[in-house]
Amino acid sequence: MKEKPLREHLTSLLSGRGAHLDWKAAFDGIPTTLHGVRPSGMPRSVWELLEHMRIAQWDILEFSRDRKHVSPDWPAGYWPETSEPPNAKAWEQSLKLFARDLGAMQKLVANPKTDLFARIPHGTGQTVLREALLVADHNAYHLGQVVFVRRLLGAWKSD
Repeated sequence: MKEKPLREHLTSLLSGRGAHLDWKAAFDGIPTTLHGVRPSGMPRSVWELLEHMRIAQWDILEFSRDRKHVSPDWPAGYWPETSEPPNAKAWEQSLKLFARDLGAMQKLVANPKTDLFARIPHGTGQTVLREALLVADHNAYHLGQVVFVRRLLGAWKSD
């Protein structure tokens, strides 16, 4: 089997190319005053969605590459404690860490030494392929929510 095309497709999918929204575009240009706002009828702010995505992605990445990794408690450990960033630097730090971990997942998938199909030894049947698809799927789902929240807040460009 030729794995190179599969690895290329996966890294592209993770980056948000193709049919998926680029994660950078989803978070670009949001006024600071709106980071922690929950629109009427919506349970989460863009800050909460960003942090949730960051935490979940980090957890999946670390599970994929570190047998000693311990996941946060579900569900509380996967969401921030407040609807808004605790300080001005938290937003930028979350974006930076999200980008770092996404890049690390892409590198893991692109590395020919990574067996995409082998079961992760400390898992319950998961593979790196499955975990990469999980990251892409989870990010796409929540990026859609980010866009919806931004639309409700009047902070998304029209289509």
